[in-house]
Amino acid sequence: MNETVPSVTVLIAARPGPAEVKAVAASRGLDYPSDKVEIIVARGRQPSVQRNAALQAAHGDFIYFLDDDSAPEPGNLHRAVAHFRAPEVQMVGGPNVCPPEAPWIERVFAEVLGSWLAFGPSRARYAAVGQVRETSEKELILCNLVARRQAILKLGGFNEALYPNEENALMDELQKRGGRLIYDPRLLVHRRPRSNLKSFARMLMTYGRGRAEQFRVHPTFGSTLNFVPPFFCLYLLALPLLLSFTPMGWVCLMPLVLYGLLVLAQGLVLAAAGRLWQSLAAIPLIVLTHVLYGLGFWRGLFTSLKPPGQRPVVEVALETIRVA
Repeated sequence: MNETVPSVTVLIAARPGPAEVKAVAASRGLDYPSDKVEIIVARGRQPSVQRNAALQAAHGDFIYFLDDDSAPEPGNLHRAVAHFRAPEVQMVGGPNVCPPEAPWIERVFAEVLGSWLAFGPSRARYAAVGQVRETSEKELILCNLVARRQAILKLGGFNEALYPNEENALMDELQKRGGRLIYDPRLLVHRRPRSNLKSFARMLMTYGRGRAEQFRVHPTFGSTLNFVPPFFCLYLLALPLLLSFTPMGWVCLMPLVLYGLLVLAQGLVLAAAGRLWQSLAAIPLIVLTHVLYGLGFWRGLFTSLKPPGQRPVVEVALETIRVA
């Protein structure tokens, strides 16, 4: 037995059914004492509910949250647990990166996700950026996140009215209470982006909706930057009227010209990394990112967020897997 080594529950939210979960096989390869690791697969159709149910059943001192398609590096648990030696550290996370063998279109999506102009500081969720540092919810993502189990339970778990962004609201609350969040660029999981343009576009809309819903429930100054895409959409919508009815209407084109130059500059930065064709393909997708995220944000400002008593019951099936 390893009495001085903290125990870890790997918590994987998955869809219903008997399908094999990629993250389970990858988790078995984690370089950590096997008697200190349990894996819980929570199957259902609402990840926030699934994770809360699994949290109640977990025994680990720490919870390692993975998506069902996450493939963590073998040394991730040792690396993450070392950061928790400071008692005020409540969560540690790192990026999920596109594997090099992924299809070309997925690598293009990865270029967009990892670009500053498209995702700002949140690009650190999709690319290893900088050094180990204290951070905010902007740089952490739930498909690769380690947390103190008791800290999450003390806050009542995830807000089940939110998906996505349930982890972002929880991280904001932890920081309000003095907890620290750590970003480690070497705490990697490999995870493929969406497989086609339709699913990528749907994801962007969902991200925008989730951020708006989070802001409604947990408004913070950190969400200020997320209002830029929805206001950009308003600008594009109003531009024909501005050009038609405003004296010297051409002046109204200047923000769009500046935006075009920024997009071009971002494309050149990406191309400088040596991936010319991927970078060229990413340029229109950066624009699409802003438009779809903005539209999703507007939608999220008006969706119905039902209180706990009015939400439909979500069935969750838990499967506990012992590694030892």
